[in-house]
Parts: sequence; C-alpha cells; structure tokens
Amino acid sequence: MAKALTDLLQIKHPIIQAPMFLVSNVAMVTEAMRGGIAGCIPALNYRTLDELREALRELKLAKVEGGSFGFNLIVNKSNVKYKGQLVVICEEGCDFIITSLGSPEETIREAHKVGIKVFCDVTDLKFAKKVEGLGADAIIAVNNEAGGHRGNLSPKELIEQLNTNCNIPVISAGGVGCKADVDEILSYGAAGVSVGSPFIASKEANVTEEYKQACVDYGAEDIVMTERISGTPCTVINTPYVQKIGTKATWLENLLNKNRKLKKWVKMVRFSIGMNATKNAATKATYKTVWVAGPSIEHTDAILPVEDIIKKLVD
Repeated sequence: MAKALTDLLQIKHPIIQAPMFLVSNVAMVTEAMRGGIAGCIPALNYRTLDELREALRELKLAKVEGGSFGFNLIVNKSNVKYKGQLVVICEEGCDFIITSLGSPEETIREAHKVGIKVFCDVTDLKFAKKVEGLGADAIIAVNNEAGGHRGNLSPKELIEQLNTNCNIPVISAGGVGCKADVDEILSYGAAGVSVGSPFIASKEANVTEEYKQACVDYGAEDIVMTERISGTPCTVINTPYVQKIGTKATWLENLLNKNRKLKKWVKMVRFSIGMNATKNAATKATYKTVWVAGPSIEHTDAILPVEDIIKKLVD
C-alpha cells in the first residue's frame, strides 16, 4: 500500500508534509520536494488570490523529480474564498488537493478535469464511503493523535476499518514523529502518512521562535483539547496562558449554542476570535500563547531544517 502513494504522487517516500494553517509555506514545501516527499499548503494561508497564484507558480518552478506539491481547500460555505481558490488552483495546476470540512464534490469534478488528484480528510467510515463514491483518489484518515481538529479513532482502528471497506488508498494523519512511527502506521496497511506538527519547529516555518521552541520544550503529555479556538475541539500546547483561560466554552456560549437560530453566529464569532488569537501567537511576540500542535511533538528535540526533519522520518 505504501507503493500506492509513491506511485500516485511520483514521490520517493510515502509521506505528505501536512498543510498547517499559518505555518506551511513555499520554502517548506520546496524543501519537502527536494527531500523526496509531498508538501501541502492551506490556500487560506494567502490573503489574496494573486498571492495564491504566485505561490503556485513558484512551486511549479521549484518542483524536482521525486517530490510533489498540493494545496488544502476548506470546502464548506464558511470559506467565502473557496470558489476563487479552486479556480486559481485549477488554472495554474498542482499535483493534488486535500479537501477539508465539507463536501468535496465540486472540487473533485473540477480538479479531475485538469488532471489534479483529490484526497479528502475523513474521520470515520461513513464519510470515507461518501468521498469514495464522489471519485476521491485517496482518503486522509484523521485519527485521534492528529494535531488541530482530530478524529476519534486510533490510527490502527481507523486504517483497518477504511481498508476493509474502501477501495482507494488510505493515508494516515496523526501520531507520526519519527521513523518508527512511520513504520508502525504502514504496518497497519496505510498507503502513506501525513505529518504536520514535527515541521512546525523547522527553520523554514514562518512562525515565531517561541512557537518553534515550545514544540521542542513540550511533549505529548502537554497537548490538550480546547473549545476556545473554533468552537470545535482542537489540540493545543497546554501553556500557562491556556491553563489560565481554560479549555471549555463559556457558559454564555453553551447557552447560545442551544438556540438553533443563534448557534451558527456564535460559532462564527468564536472562530473569528480564536483564529485571531492563534495568528497572533504564531506570528508575533505575545503572552497569549495559543499554539496549535499534536502529540507527535514528543519527538521534536531541536529546531531543524526541513531536510533534517525528513531524514528523521525516513532514515
């Protein structure tokens, strides 16, 4: 099955450098391709469509044999930029798109017209079968060890369940920080792995040195779930600031969430506030340290170039 991903993307190693909001950039993905893996960037990391187009053109020029690149699209209605982002990506071209948080039907249809493969984030069998039926090229199986918005099933349980019931490659997302983790996940039958958190502490990441160092100083036991970012449970490093503000929604949010008419707006406000706090913590000095990461930072012991992080995963 590992060969399925290397063949699918024409890469040397069955690894995708996962798309990370605010973290992933052209420099990181360029180094990922040079290291023989695939790299992916959230389209939302670019404020304008012109910036997204320029990133696509830079990556096409930087592409080398044995590597590939893609972009992540949030495909639900809350992403007002989605339609334009899809058009630009299809016009410029890339190797693959990863869809998240919504129906990938339109993305699959439009991307396949221009030869772009589509992988879809799922957390359970129900949605895996749906995206397979829509024509997805592979499944990104988000397990309970993933950073950010994670699933509920263990890597082994989710991989085996999807492999038993689906006929497209299953790429596991979550819980990989070293070569032994890669080997273990592949032994469950995964076609490859999607790795995010270990790349936060990379020289090429455009986040603060404090954020990177936190990924070195903290470990798996320091990762907690919070409802204070997007309204949906999300993993963050349990810094003193996170401990101070708590990880649960406020009593007022809980009360308003019970109102069907207000629930959508409450979630939008919480998402806006949470994303702003996350952006500030990732990009400038602040005592409000809300740093998103997964338990795989357990294996991060230094701030390294992407090249060296890849070596830890494949050597």
